[in-house]
Amino acid sequence: MAKTNWTSFTMEFILLGLSDHPKLEKIFFVLVLLMYLVILLGNGLLILVTMLDSHLHTPMYFFLGNLSFLDICYTTCSVPLVLDNFLTTRETVSFSACVVQMTLSFAMAGTECLLLSMMAFDRYVAICWPLRYPMIMSKATYVPMAASSWAVGGAASVVHTSLTIRLPFCGDNVINHFTCEILALLKLACADISINVIAMGVTNLIFLGFPVLFISVSYVFIMATILRIPSAEGQKKAFSTCSAHLTVVVIFYGTLFFMYAKPKSKDPLRADKQDLSDKLISLFYGVVTPMLNPIIYSLRNKDVKAAARNLVAHKHFSP
Repeated sequence: MAKTNWTSFTMEFILLGLSDHPKLEKIFFVLVLLMYLVILLGNGLLILVTMLDSHLHTPMYFFLGNLSFLDICYTTCSVPLVLDNFLTTRETVSFSACVVQMTLSFAMAGTECLLLSMMAFDRYVAICWPLRYPMIMSKATYVPMAASSWAVGGAASVVHTSLTIRLPFCGDNVINHFTCEILALLKLACADISINVIAMGVTNLIFLGFPVLFISVSYVFIMATILRIPSAEGQKKAFSTCSAHLTVVVIFYGTLFFMYAKPKSKDPLRADKQDLSDKLISLFYGVVTPMLNPIIYSLRNKDVKAAARNLVAHKHFSP
């Protein structure tokens, strides 16, 4: 019995974006463009400050520099496509470009999950084991920690991309999203995606479950240590060293869990509204969070603000 030849190679995809809401497109184009500029400026300045100021050559600021560089890379591989989508009536993207964008976005998101857990460990050692901190968090330790975050995030992305591109895509090639988001892409596959689902479940454990558990346990020990400090001023000073990281973690993981853990509606009318909310939440996660990171760390960190002022003063008075 001959098999039906329903498999065809998809040469391009159509990104739906907010094409059903043309009035929103113009508003969001301006908002996203402004936020992207803030991301480039804020994270770029943070990287520059942590590199040029010798007082910030510590594990904490090394991780922060990595986080800023990652946020720039993550938004740069998706935001230009989003902006173009807002200006184009029918945004199309080639199969190869879609694969590259999906691979980079997935790698950056996975790396950030692990990097935030590494930063939690750094804060745990700094507060719970202050006298042993220089020995535990030596350069021979924190550099491989950051490198492993990038390596694991990249490896997971390659695995998922390989599992996705082997699938046949036939018929409807419209992606109901701003970018080539992997879950939206899997919906278009006309073949069994059970292996992809299993791999995604394992990945969720590695990049969401374990890091959240690790961060939570770390902060339980951190809070217990802070509460044992006799003076209120000492408690405030100790908590201020990790408050910025905790704020970033809550925003980052809170958005992720809200996006993926909420129940899906079976009502068609509510499903359409849910699709719109899912895309806007995804936009918040992909643009607003990277924009807030340097703002949070700068506003809540005296060392960063002092280094930035010194950098500006040096540039202003240098011949």
